[in-house]
Amino acid sequence: MAELIIDRNYYNKLDIEGFSKMMSSPSYSYKFYWLEAIVQLISANRTEVTYDEIINKMIVNAWFPVQEYHIHLSGIYGEGEVKDNLEKAVSRLFKLSDLPSNADEIQIINKLNEFSDDKELHFYKTELTKNVPYKALSGFANKGTEKIDLNSSAGRMIAYYNRLSGSEILLPYTFNDEKSLKKVVSFNDGWIQMIQDNTVSILGWIKYEKVKWLQNNNPEVPGIVYKLTQEDEKARKLENVRKLWDAILEIRPVKNVFMEGDINRESYAVDHFIPRNFVMNDELWNLMPMDPIQNMQKNKKLPAWNDYFEQFANNQFIMYELIHEKPGLQKLYKHCYKDNLHSIWAVQELYRKGNSPSEFINILGKNMQPVYDSARRQGYEIWKVS
Repeated sequence: MAELIIDRNYYNKLDIEGFSKMMSSPSYSYKFYWLEAIVQLISANRTEVTYDEIINKMIVNAWFPVQEYHIHLSGIYGEGEVKDNLEKAVSRLFKLSDLPSNADEIQIINKLNEFSDDKELHFYKTELTKNVPYKALSGFANKGTEKIDLNSSAGRMIAYYNRLSGSEILLPYTFNDEKSLKKVVSFNDGWIQMIQDNTVSILGWIKYEKVKWLQNNNPEVPGIVYKLTQEDEKARKLENVRKLWDAILEIRPVKNVFMEGDINRESYAVDHFIPRNFVMNDELWNLMPMDPIQNMQKNKKLPAWNDYFEQFANNQFIMYELIHEKPGLQKLYKHCYKDNLHSIWAVQELYRKGNSPSEFINILGKNMQPVYDSARRQGYEIWKVS
């Protein structure tokens, strides 16, 4: 676990060690999203909330990585079945609604309220309440005079934690007697103050642990840390690649990868062959000039490998030849080092001088195809070129 940094004064008043164990030994992603939702609600000055409100906040926080990036919150079973009920709840709401992958919190909450009577969605939400609310508190258990078997029933555990907080150890929250999604969680004043004073540090700690969990359950997916929230478009670094292709197109025509004819050098887009929202980078070897309208149509889909990789690779080889023939292009190519050339294989193998066309294309293919195949397995659709 990453170290949780909290003002030392709070250690004299609260069991910070118990709090630091609230995400220990997870079986699913729920503990991360449960604690994150609680911290966010407390930071918004809530003193009590229903299970339903917490679960809805969890769905909001999981929405973007699941829908935009096809992240599996707790991996999948051998037959491709999703394990995680939070992920299932997100996918169910997506199916019921017309919400986009970049929907905001208000839109998602409104749709959750609209479809609150949907039996399948309600089932997934209810399943999320069966263990994590009390199991997240296990780090506080058995420190006082009363001891309990941590495998006791939910009812016994909840009653135990309510007694413990009322007598010996103040817990972050306690429970009322309502059932299912209507049950109310009440936050204790001392913990409210601590969490509000340390919100940024606590959320950073949760994110670190969540990223480790998600990366472990999505081993083929690059850049998980960048896929938890929406990315700032300004983060994209295509300026130097654009200048390089501008110079190439002034020297010779380059075929359009996806349609008849050549790239119009007066009007073209620079796009990723394998979608950026999978690779999460702007590497030169994955970028190409293409028609702006087709660029919008392609969006976050994969081109059919067997149909389009060869022409894409041929265009890459044109670039490769020219940067070794023309000193001016070599200079523009070197300007790409900072933002667009971080892959060691590309610098040391692909773009080294002396590759024949077949050698170049083989190097490019053997390194790109595993990334492409991973995106396909993760659920990225094949683009039907029109």
